[in-house]
Order: sequence, then C-alpha cells, then structure tokens
Amino acid sequence: MERRMVVTQRDCPARLVPVGTPITIPKDSFVTITQSLGGSYTVTVNGNMARVDGTDADALGFAALELDFAAPADGRIAEEQVYEALRTVFDPEIPVDIVALGLVYSVDIDQQARAVRIRMTLTAPGCGMGPVLVGDVEYRVAKVPHVRQVTVDLVFDPPWSRDMMSDEAKLETGLFY
Repeated sequence: MERRMVVTQRDCPARLVPVGTPITIPKDSFVTITQSLGGSYTVTVNGNMARVDGTDADALGFAALELDFAAPADGRIAEEQVYEALRTVFDPEIPVDIVALGLVYSVDIDQQARAVRIRMTLTAPGCGMGPVLVGDVEYRVAKVPHVRQVTVDLVFDPPWSRDMMSDEAKLETGLFY
C-alpha cells in the first residue's frame, strides 16, 4: 500500500513507535498510513509514528484481518500453520515479517500439551515495541487449530544481526550486498 491519508472513524487505540507507549488517536483525526502489512498499520499522526493493530482496522476504514486455518484432521498442531501465523507479524518500522527478519529463533510444539513455545528476539534489546510484538505472536499463534497455550521467550543471545535476515528480506530493505 502506498502512503495514504485517512480520517479515523472512531477513537483508535495505537502504540507509539518505537517506544510502545499506548495512545488514543481521536475520532476525525487525519492520519497517514505508511505501512499496511500483516493486518497491522503504521501511521503518522501529529508528527509521530504509531502502530494500529488489525483488530482496530475499522477505525481507519478497513476490514480487520481474520486468521482462518483449516483444522488438520489428525488433531495435531501443524507447524506450517504456526509459521504462517508468525509471518503475519511485521516489525512496525521495517516492512518485513518477523520470520524473514530472522527474529524467530525456534518453534517447539508439544502435541500432547497442545502448547507452542517460541524463542524470538528483537532487532534491538531496548525496543519499546517488544511487548507489542510478543502480544501479536501470542494472539496470532493461538488462532492456529488445536493450540491451547502459547509461550514466547524473548531472548537476546545470540544478538540479532542483519545476517539473520532471509535473502528476500535483505533485498526488500536494500541490505543485500
């Protein structure tokens, strides 16, 4: 989506980027959408960058993203569906999903407990959007059929570097050389 100005249809909860501070964008505010990926929106409002979750897309005049997965007939959690859910979570400042960015270190599925444990990191340890990204991961992976529990371990060892990005992500961001 190219940059687009919209007027909020209702009060809209958002998070300031990169600190993660919650704000409310008042109804009838002019905002510019700078990124629309994975069901969330990065907007500028009053000179600040903010992230609007896809569950509040109606405040921007859009339909909310609904994750809908076919339940595997064997009753098991499908790892590919977990990764599909993870690929809908995007860094609010970089137009790349967290898997392609290399932020997801591991996904462990306990079929008996119906639990998924994800080890992930952030591009910077002090990133204020960390709790927001973790919340997105928990919420979206919980939409995968047969998942009853999602645990996210936020780790910083090894530290993230751009070498962890997929080649496609490096091309998208101009970091491929």
